[in-house]
Amino acid sequence: MTSGDGQPLTGRTAIVTGGGQGIGEGIARALAQRGANVVIAARRAATGEPVAEAIRSDGGTAVCVETDVTDRAAVDACVAETVGRFGGLDVMVHNAFSGAIPHRLEDADFDAHWSLMSRTGVWAALFCGQLAWPHLRKSGDRGRFIIVTSPSGVEGSANIALYSPVKAAERAMAKSLAAEWGPAGVTVNCIAPVAASPSLVSAFEQNPALRVAIEARTPLGRVGDVTDDIGSVAAFLASDDARYVSGQTIVCDGGSFMGL
Repeated sequence: MTSGDGQPLTGRTAIVTGGGQGIGEGIARALAQRGANVVIAARRAATGEPVAEAIRSDGGTAVCVETDVTDRAAVDACVAETVGRFGGLDVMVHNAFSGAIPHRLEDADFDAHWSLMSRTGVWAALFCGQLAWPHLRKSGDRGRFIIVTSPSGVEGSANIALYSPVKAAERAMAKSLAAEWGPAGVTVNCIAPVAASPSLVSAFEQNPALRVAIEARTPLGRVGDVTDDIGSVAAFLASDDARYVSGQTIVCDGGSFMGL
């Protein structure tokens, strides 16, 4: 049950891949605010360490472990260092992703677009799940695997023909693992966010009409905050309050998509 001191994740340890910026940073901050020990698994320490330091400055517990999620050995080393430092691993969040470049199918470069997206999305999620599993199993009904997918993996989107199926594959993986790991008490869920990540902010700067269009189609009338709107959902899924939620995709987009 949730503790009465506002720290429902005290004593738990989480890895957040891609935690050095954007949505990953928001999730890392939200988990730490609720008492979790957080490992920022960033491809470059130059982005991950400032986030870890900011969390520590706010009174939380965080370290950065340089990790290339497309390299299984690097993910294995991150998990091993996490367990060695904190004594276990309760929550694995796979958020890291590269390659979401707008493209029409006829213009797609499969070597560049598909390889990069599938490696950082699907393959990396497989590595994270497989290597975290022994430790999540030990955590029992506190074990959590959370994958950050996209609304495009649910409803599809024009001009990103390769991105959408990669994100849909992550959802399918989560459902399969939820069924496989459920008997051990471990939950597996996805978050499909729309939030002001650096890439989206950059897109807004290049095309101000994009922000207007997104806000116009969103019933809540705004773009999500990476910590308060997205990170808080991840923190809920990591907590005891979500112990009976598994195999689901939580679409965090202000009500833009209502087709589930």
